[in-house]
Order: sequence, then C-alpha cells, then structure tokens
Amino acid sequence: MFEYMNVLNTTTGLNDQLKKAWDIPEVRASWSEEEEVVAQILIRDFSKSAIDMAEGDRQKFVDISNDISQIGPEFVDDMAPAKPYINFESSRLKGMDPQVVRQLTRWGTVTLPTIGMPAAMALRTVEDPDTRREIYMANRTASKDSIHRLERLLQKRAELAKVSGYDNFAEMALSDKMAQKPEAVDSFLQALSADNKGRVRRELSELLELKKSDARSGNFPGDLNAWDRDYYTTRLLSSLRSRARHPDSLSAYFSLGTVMQGLSRLFHRLYGIRFVPKETLPGETWNDDVRRLDVIDETEGHIAVLYCDLFERAGKSPNPAHFTLRCSRQILDSEMEEASSLPHPFSTSEAAVTDGMASARSKTDGTLYQLPTIALICDFSRAATNTRPTLLNFREVQTLFHEMGHAIHSICGRTALQNVAGTRCATDFAELPSVLMEHFASAPEVLGLYARHWETDAAMPYQMVAERMAVDRRMAGAETESQILLAMLDQTYHSALPLRAGFDSTAAYHDIFDAHSSIPEPAGTAWQGFFGHLFGYGATYYSYLFDRAIAGKIWADVFQRARGGAVDRANGARFREEVLRWGGGRDGWRCTAGVLGDARLAEGGEEAMKEVGRWGVRD
Repeated sequence: MFEYMNVLNTTTGLNDQLKKAWDIPEVRASWSEEEEVVAQILIRDFSKSAIDMAEGDRQKFVDISNDISQIGPEFVDDMAPAKPYINFESSRLKGMDPQVVRQLTRWGTVTLPTIGMPAAMALRTVEDPDTRREIYMANRTASKDSIHRLERLLQKRAELAKVSGYDNFAEMALSDKMAQKPEAVDSFLQALSADNKGRVRRELSELLELKKSDARSGNFPGDLNAWDRDYYTTRLLSSLRSRARHPDSLSAYFSLGTVMQGLSRLFHRLYGIRFVPKETLPGETWNDDVRRLDVIDETEGHIAVLYCDLFERAGKSPNPAHFTLRCSRQILDSEMEEASSLPHPFSTSEAAVTDGMASARSKTDGTLYQLPTIALICDFSRAATNTRPTLLNFREVQTLFHEMGHAIHSICGRTALQNVAGTRCATDFAELPSVLMEHFASAPEVLGLYARHWETDAAMPYQMVAERMAVDRRMAGAETESQILLAMLDQTYHSALPLRAGFDSTAAYHDIFDAHSSIPEPAGTAWQGFFGHLFGYGATYYSYLFDRAIAGKIWADVFQRARGGAVDRANGARFREEVLRWGGGRDGWRCTAGVLGDARLAEGGEEAMKEVGRWGVRD
C-alpha cells in the first residue's frame, strides 16, 4: 500500500489535472473552504513526491521512500543497548526492592538488564551513587547497530528532501503543518524553553537540597548529576505522598461505568451529544468484550458509532489508542444512483453505498452522510471478582479522557470529504482536542459528573484529587525540559546535517544537551539510538508540546474564565464551532484564532509560533 501511494503521488496526469482546476478562477470560486483545503493537501503531496522532476528523479523518490519504509521499522524494532546486562554484588543495590533483587540473582551475582523496568527501578531507588552512575551510563547508551540504522534513516530522509526540491527533511515535513518552517519550530522551542527555565531551576533546587541533606552523600560535589535526578525525584514525591491525607484511595471513586457515564454527561453539557448503548449483531465486533455506543446529537440525531474495547486480554496491544474505522463523508446522489442500478445484497441503495454501515441524513439540509465509526482501545484490568466493578486509577482516567478527546474530534468533525474528516488534520494540531480533555478530567465541576464511591455513592472530596495533582505536577518543569530537548534534537537530525561528511549523531546529541539541559549529560552516552519516535514523528516531535501549550491557553481563557466554565454549553459550542466541526478542513491557526478570539494568530507564521511558546505549558 505504501509503495502504491508513492506511485499515485508521482503520477503526472493526476497532478496536471488538479493544477489546471486550481488555476481556473471560475472553478475555484465554486469550491467550499473544505474543498480548497483538500486540493492544497493533494497539491502538496504531489510536490513532496518530486512530481515536477524528471522521470529518473521520480523513480529515485519512490526508491528512497521504499528504503525509508524498510529502515524505519528496523530501527524501531531492533533498538538495543550497547551493554545488555551489568553484573553486581547484591550489596550494591541497597534500596531496591529485595524481592526484585532476588529474582535477578544467580549464584550470588545480580544480573541487571540495562533497559526496561528493573533498570528504571534501580535508578529510582538504589542508594549508592556510583552504582546508579554505572546503570545510567549503560541505560543511556545504544548499540552501534542501532545508531547506524538511525543514521541511515536520517541520511535517506535528507536525500529524499533533496530529490523533492527541499533543503532538508524538516522543511519538507513541515510545509503542510501549522509551523510551516523549521525556523518557526526553533522559535517556538526557544520561547518555551525560556518560559520553563525558572520552573526547572526551582524544581532541581529542591532535589539538590535533598542531596545535600543526605548523610550518605559524603562526597557531595555541589551538583546534581544525571543519575541523581530519578533517585531524588522519587524521594521527594514519596515524601509528599506520605504526608497526603488521602493516599492512593482515588480508584474507589472511579468505576469504569460511572466514568463512561460521566463522559456522556459532560459531552451533553458541552456539545448536546450523548452515548446510547446498542446491542451488536453477530459478527459485528472483533471480540465479545467490545461494546457499541451510538452517539446521539440533540439536533442532528445519530451522528457516530463508537466501539469500546477497554479490557486487557492476551495478544492485545497494551497501548491505548483511537482508531477511525470509517471517516465521515458526504454520500453523493450519483453514488446512490449507481448503487441502485447494480445488484447488491442490501435492502436499500443507501445501505449498499455504505456497505451496511451507519449513515444518516442531516436534519438541516437533508444531505446523506457516512457516519464516523470509531474504535476506542484501552488496556484496563478487569475486576478481581463479580462483586465489585472495574476500578480505574487516576492515570487511567486521564488516559480515557485523552483518547475520548480524539474520539470527539472524529465524532464532531463532520466533513463532506473524508480526506479531512475528524483527526485527519495537521500533525501539530491533531493532539489539541485530546490534550484539552485531560484538563477536564480533574476539573471540580466535571468530577461532580462522574467521581462517586462505588459502594456508598458518596461524591469524591475535591481535596483528594488536588493532592494527587500537586504530586503529579511537582516536577512538571523538568519533564517539559526533557521533551523540549528531544524536540530540538529531532529538528537538528532533520536539518541538512546528515548529508555532511562525517555526520555523527552522538556528537549532535551531546551538542543539544550541553547547550540546553539543566543537568549535564555525561560524556560517553548515546541515547539517541533509543529515540523510536524519530521514525513516526520525524521533524514533528515538537507537536505534543505545541498542542499542550495551545490547550492550556484554551482551557484558561475559554473554559476557566468563569465559574462552572468547564460544563458551560456556550463554551462547548464555541470550541465545537471553531475547532471540532472542521476536522482538518480549516487551517489550524484559523481554528486557534477563532476559539481564542485573537485575530493576530489567524495567519500563523514564526511570530505566532513564538507567541505560543511564550504561553508555556500550563497543566
């Protein structure tokens, strides 16, 4: 399929016809805003595929693209450390869970894997700093093969950009994003880093004070080392949790059923839509665990189908996800006419056009739409007994809200063309609805819709969540800095650098950390070989930070500007009208400007990117 799409994107006849249509004013004048956006998307796809180049260069484009499609998965699947294991005497792992240490011990020697949960646990709990340093160095150093595969991937991408007429891969990848240019991403990251520096300094000073007061640090050098961060962060957060008045009892208020019911109540308050359970037909779902919810709008009626596959099981991916099984789109009268003229096994032509899947006519203008069909995937553990419901921890609640944010984008993003339906928008805009939904999960007025004790039906005291959020956010600045560093590294790797003689990804990695990290990265590490997101999010890793900054601004300026704003219909209507309903059929900057009421942002550009960076990440 990937190769076939490359062939289509290098077919000159398709490109020529589209450009002819674009260049005829009378034709373009008849297009809707959505149709213009789709035309621009297709034109850019052709341009990225070297469509205007000679035949030999077009074939070169296809060949390089195929190379990338092979090297990328190899890089992700075969990531490995330079040193898979380290051997220790058990006494050096003092502070680590003794049971875990015993499981790793054979003939009196502990064999510790250098990546994975045991290594992460050791970095958080082992008291001896020299042992932590040895584990850290091994944990942050990828194998030469992993680094070689990464460098081949980066070089191939740089070659692809050159063939396509771009200076570098970042320029190519960003041409259809909100950022548009690498320089704009750099401006955003620099502004965000400047906003975040004070918070990081305050957080790290707390850790440094802990280290100073630690009697075991007899050789205290006056600095916080890279292998100290996780250890003293764990100490600090453990201390905060031990002082909390309501330690770890939140899950009793988060039964899965009441959380789902609360989401339906929230969406009804905000958008006038609700979830209605519906029995499935034999063979309709891929597993008996899957539950169907029809999404009903109070004006339009049936607008979407949501399949919820929420429980863990053997062979199922543990990663939460949202999948659009079928996009929203308009069904044309010509399609209906064609279906009625051909034999089919369905009872109506309408069912034949949609293969028997959900469709509905707009109550406003009678247009027939294929309804979005969505799968919401989670990996929740079942209740241990039938006498109690499935209870979620707070992180799982946030995950469910996040994925439901993607779903609501697909549900409300009703478009005539499926190319821009729902979440099919610019990469650096796609996470906005889902990140915004995380804010709702902990809002007092939203908690009142779903957080009730599974036995007593008592409402959750807000102080319980407030204490938990205070702990979770205590080191948020340091975490944001880590993400900024990776986004900067991503941009550096997708500049023209990989085509220079003697390209060294490890040297580039250390240059970024030396210039911008608040805690020095020790010489000798080569963590970039574990940066799997470089394949799927090449030159766009900044997107999550970018959408967090925008979501924080929308949350503060729209949904928190007045008491009860998180469940106010006017605020929901504003977000739905300016953002959700467009899917990807409207430029993300225009959506952002509309919902915030700030016309300065409408045209985007480097200054707008810098402004978003100045907003900072506000959780």
